[in-house]
Amino acid sequence: MTDPADFYTGLVAELYAPLRSFTSDPAEYASFIASSGEPALELGCGDGDPLLDLRALGLDVDGVDSSADMLDRLRATAAARGLSVSVHQQRMEDLDLPRLYRSIFLAGATFTLLATDDLALRALRAIRAHLTDDGTALVPLFVPAPTPADQVGAFRSVVTDEGATIRVGVVDEDWDAATRTRRTTLRYERSTGAGVERVDRVWLLHWHTPAGFSALAVQAGLVVLDGPVDGDAQEFTVRLGRAGPGR
Repeated sequence: MTDPADFYTGLVAELYAPLRSFTSDPAEYASFIASSGEPALELGCGDGDPLLDLRALGLDVDGVDSSADMLDRLRATAAARGLSVSVHQQRMEDLDLPRLYRSIFLAGATFTLLATDDLALRALRAIRAHLTDDGTALVPLFVPAPTPADQVGAFRSVVTDEGATIRVGVVDEDWDAATRTRRTTLRYERSTGAGVERVDRVWLLHWHTPAGFSALAVQAGLVVLDGPVDGDAQEFTVRLGRAGPGR
């Protein structure tokens, strides 16, 4: 297992943006913030998608991520775009920030990077501690399927503006329903005239059922305001608030 703080470092951090297959829609999170209120906090903000677009809209949004390399890239992009941004290098489960937020969200299923239920519970408690009494948190979740056998060893490639060929692919995987974990070994490569750089990283996902996640939220002192609390949904989003009178 590779800790998320160590996964998104070095070559992986450099190749993450050009190789990513998913880009967040900032309008979705701007709408959430409009309904829930400011200030807002993005957990797992990475290199700035969609945080920087939200800042460009004038929204009061902070960010937190465990990877120093990804935050360095975020700050460089923010400077190039003329944006001011407040970001913190912290683990989600160890969140300790100087203010409370009316909106806390994850842009994508970053919550599944927490490797155990204990870490997930700690993160939910940290979210509760940073919510205002009337604040809400938005947590997207999914159940990852095993990678099809014919895709193991296959690579997705991109040629950069500088002429380098970069690629990423699955080279090994273990999918365990009993522990709700998928351990995928990803290989990142960059080929230039000077040679090939290569790094293998283990990407661990730990998933939750709606019922299991709802139980953790309740244990953390939160209440499900919207989203499934049972069933077998494979992809779902949960909106949470602080438990208490009026909830």
